[in-house]
Amino acid sequence: MKIQVDGRKARGEKRRAEIIAATLRVIERDGVAGATHRTVAVEADVPTASTTYHFASLDDLLVATLISCARDMATEVYWMIDRARSRGSRGAEEVAGLLAEALGPRRGRTMAEYELYLLAARKPELRPAARRWLDVLTSMVRHDDEVAFRVFLAGIDGLLIQGLIDDEPPSADELRPVVDYLLKPR
Repeated sequence: MKIQVDGRKARGEKRRAEIIAATLRVIERDGVAGATHRTVAVEADVPTASTTYHFASLDDLLVATLISCARDMATEVYWMIDRARSRGSRGAEEVAGLLAEALGPRRGRTMAEYELYLLAARKPELRPAARRWLDVLTSMVRHDDEVAFRVFLAGIDGLLIQGLIDDEPPSADELRPVVDYLLKPR
């Protein structure tokens, strides 16, 4: 029995993904203020009508972009945790490496993600999408101490924000002692 694939649906999902990726690139380059249906359409090389067809409002587009970022980061963190566990590591080295990558080669994307994240403070309709990242992370990581886990997450956010305003991004070696401290059992 052969399963029929709906080509229109697949093309529509592909186009949505392209528009979301273009939105993230616009935000990396111009900030959230630079993201409009028109600028995203130009970046995605699609007609503006295509962005408005897939995302009726700019908020819909920003929510979809924020959810996509959260999903991508959660997937990356999941596999990082899996690799650390398979080696019997607590994960300090892996987390420090991930942070160094986020603050170095992926700095623009990290800034874009934080801009979207902080936009949720002003736009209540974005808050569920912003909280999704924490919900996903909390569900993936086994922790016995809720307070210690929240301290760890707040510390990671702090390291990322501080790293974004540094003139030179910190290295994994510089971040590791701080991450190690955050991961210490209490």
